[in-house]
Amino acid sequence: MYTPVAADVAKLRNITGAGMMDCKKALVEAEGDFDKAIENLRKKGQKVAANRADRESTEGAVIAKVNEDNTMGVIIALNSETDFVAKNDSFVELAHELAEQALAYADKEEFLESDFHGITVAQKLVEQTGVIGEKIEIGSFQRIEGPFLGAYIHAGNKIAAITSLSANVDGAIEAAKSVSMQVAAMNPLALDETMVSQETVDKELDIERELLTKEGKPANIIDNILKGKMQKFYKDNTLIHQPFIKDSGMSVADYVKSVNSDLKVLGFVRVSLT
Repeated sequence: MYTPVAADVAKLRNITGAGMMDCKKALVEAEGDFDKAIENLRKKGQKVAANRADRESTEGAVIAKVNEDNTMGVIIALNSETDFVAKNDSFVELAHELAEQALAYADKEEFLESDFHGITVAQKLVEQTGVIGEKIEIGSFQRIEGPFLGAYIHAGNKIAAITSLSANVDGAIEAAKSVSMQVAAMNPLALDETMVSQETVDKELDIERELLTKEGKPANIIDNILKGKMQKFYKDNTLIHQPFIKDSGMSVADYVKSVNSDLKVLGFVRVSLT
C-alpha cells in the first residue's frame, strides 16, 4: 500500500488547506496521484456541504477593499457557522483574498463563478466546507464606486463600511476613513433626508402622530410638532446630519467641510454580522 511521505502531505495541505490527516488519507486513497487526491478532498467538501446545507452561517468575517486609485470598493461577508472558525487566522486570510478578488466583479453571481486558483470561488467555498466542517458561504456582497473612496473594518471583522467623497483632496484619506467609521458605528438609514424611503417617513409620522394624540395635543398644532420631530429623526438617522463621533459639536457634513470647503459625502455602503 502506498505510504505518503511528509513532504507530499505538506504539499497537498498547502494546496487545499485541508487537515494533515485528511491529506494523508486522500493521498493513500489516490495512491499518490495528487490530482486525484485533490479531487477526493473536493468530493468530501461537496458531501459535507450537502449535509450542512440547512445550517445557519451567521458568523464570519466582513472585509472591505478599495482599489488602488480609490474609485471602486467592495465589501463581502465570508460566513461561517461559529465564531471559533471566524476568528481563525487562515479563515480571515481567505476572506481578505476573496475580497481582493471581488473588486474585479460587478455582482455576487459573477464573483462566485470567477476563477480562484484553478477552481471557481463557489467551488472553493465547498472545498473549505469540507476542510473546516462548517457551512461556508458568501453572505453579503456590496459594491460602490465614486470619485474617492475610503474603507473601515471594525475590530473583530464583524462590521465594515466604505464611504464615497466628492473629490481626492488633501486630507481625503483620513476623512473617508473617519466617515466610514461613523457609518460602521452609527448605522445611518440613508445619506440625507432626501434618500430616506417614503415608507419609512410615513411610518415614523404615524408613530409620532399617535403618541402626540394620546398625549392630548391639539390637532391644529400636531403638524407643526411633527416637523420638529422629523428634523430630529433626520439628525439621528441620516449620515450627513448625524453628530460626528469624533467631535459631537459638529455634524458629519460640517466635519467634511472642515477638511475642504468643497468636499461632500456622496454615498456609503455598510455590512454587519451583528
